[in-house]
Amino acid sequence: MGKYYNKNKDHVPPAGEEIFLLKMGEMVLKGLNRRGFEERLMGNARRRLQKYGKFRIYSRQSITYVEPQSLDCDLDGAFQSLSQLFGVVGLSRAKACEKTPEAIVETAKTYLYDDLMEARTFKVESKRSDKSFPLSSIQLSQYVGGELDDAFPHLTADMHTPDVVVHVEVREFAAYVHANPTPGAGGLPVGMGGKAVSLLSGGIDSPVASWMMAKRGVALEMVHFFSYPYTSPEAKEKVLELARLITPWCGRLTVHVVPFTEIQEELRRSCPEALFTLLMRRFMMRISERVAQRIGAHGLVTGESLGQVASQTMDAMAVTNQVCTLPVFRPVVGMDKEEIIRIARKIGTFETSILPYEDCCTVFTPRHPKTHPTLEEIQEAEAVLDIEGLVSKAVDGIERVVLEL
Repeated sequence: MGKYYNKNKDHVPPAGEEIFLLKMGEMVLKGLNRRGFEERLMGNARRRLQKYGKFRIYSRQSITYVEPQSLDCDLDGAFQSLSQLFGVVGLSRAKACEKTPEAIVETAKTYLYDDLMEARTFKVESKRSDKSFPLSSIQLSQYVGGELDDAFPHLTADMHTPDVVVHVEVREFAAYVHANPTPGAGGLPVGMGGKAVSLLSGGIDSPVASWMMAKRGVALEMVHFFSYPYTSPEAKEKVLELARLITPWCGRLTVHVVPFTEIQEELRRSCPEALFTLLMRRFMMRISERVAQRIGAHGLVTGESLGQVASQTMDAMAVTNQVCTLPVFRPVVGMDKEEIIRIARKIGTFETSILPYEDCCTVFTPRHPKTHPTLEEIQEAEAVLDIEGLVSKAVDGIERVVLEL
């Protein structure tokens, strides 16, 4: 069919080189801001791939390319890590080849040989981003499909539900051949949505809420409230393990472990039992906001779901919000438990969340908690407390745990 010559010779991947193609989602709609999103995505990818080898990462035509630069790169580890990179809706391991129909067919035959041998039905989908390529997308699909049909007689073309889809992409530097893409994490690159502090307990909801905010591009640091000896070292380690499990999604995480025992004991001594949980939550929000101010964060994140427990009624949340000047994000507020559990299983936190170690929220739980408090009665109960002294002492005693990818 004649040779097609690539006019863009500033970077041409060697024939047969394996490469990762990362497809962007809503980022492509960002208009003049789009390049900033792409730069953030590439920076996040570079940081997480450092331990897997040396890679060249660049973006062209709504695709981020990840090229291994040496034979000792851990491609399996790198691909798994990129599957948890927010901002990517789909990713593929592909082979680069010359931009000629013949080279594309040969690459499909060899690179996708196992997939094609195991399949019974197939189709070819082509995308011609380089409009100087002599065949249209439909013509290229027809040509490659016909050649593969001849080379693999057991295959039958199926345009609706094929066992394997052969993807051909003719782009700026080369043509790329790959099979069905792997779904990506979606969302926006972490860091584009600002920075927030997430309150992390040992339960199911708060890791899911943290993951959901990270998916919207928010860089997170965690705050955990630890009430030794009422809560055990095992309970603290459980929470740190939850943080480790969401680190591959969120990037590097810092967990601020707050000593909370003195505050809870003072509440038990001085305040009405029915208000204990609400007063405790207000202290948590004050301390979290103090941490946010220290690190330059602009919001707080909680795992509260409306009506799930006594402290999560609308009135209770209004009382809790009253001590904050920063916005409070509650991404699971309208979800039921089954929806939250479904996400917890997806991100790998569920089994750890249900381990039977108590956290500070279960310490001194009121027998009859107030569900519809007024701000006046809460402030009256707090009038006997040295709020600033208790908050400052807790903040000064924070232990910082840094978790790397």
